[in-house]
Amino acid sequence: MALNIKPLSDRVIIEPAAAETQTASGIIIPDTAKEKPQKGTVVAVGNGKKDEPLTVKVGDVVLYGKYAGTDLKFNGKDYLIMREDDILAII
Repeated sequence: MALNIKPLSDRVIIEPAAAETQTASGIIIPDTAKEKPQKGTVVAVGNGKKDEPLTVKVGDVVLYGKYAGTDLKFNGKDYLIMREDDILAII
């Protein structure tokens, strides 16, 4: 589904991945102990700055800082909007 939101400048909109509900050994993690995911999929990108084009594109899976970005709720789904500088890596 395409978003009707177009980020400005070097900002990107990311759909965070779902939080882990079970550990590798099979232990179920309660809701109160779940950590905020640091991985997500880019769903919209801005035009970039005048001298610096964006390196990420729609559909890229990225890693970002734990407290990066601003939470955004649109059409009942959670998103993060952040500057491209807050993205640590493309997976």
